[in-house]
Amino acid sequence: MSQHSAGTAGHEHGHHDEHEDHGSLKAYIIGFILSIVLTVIPLLVVFETSMNKTGVIITIITMAVIQLLVQLLFFMHIREGQGPKYNVMALVLGLFIVVVIVAGSVWIMSFNSVVQ
Repeated sequence: MSQHSAGTAGHEHGHHDEHEDHGSLKAYIIGFILSIVLTVIPLLVVFETSMNKTGVIITIITMAVIQLLVQLLFFMHIREGQGPKYNVMALVLGLFIVVVIVAGSVWIMSFNSVVQ
């Protein structure tokens, strides 16, 4: 019985050290502040500028892509250790699926307007 509890205690300790390596408080605060700033910029562009519609859309999409990268780097730890290699492959597969679904939907909707 004591062998099992000693083995379990060692496993829990190793698991705890693994979480400490994921990110520092400083990295989380920087990521949080960047996320807030990247959310407020498009909001201000929409409400406070006389930019044309195309410029507003490009600004929103640019900020969204940058925020995606911030989320991946600061919160999902995509650049750390052995595991992120699998995370990157899963991310690429997910992005491919999203692009196929969105492009297929746009193609079907544009073809539908031709038929009717």
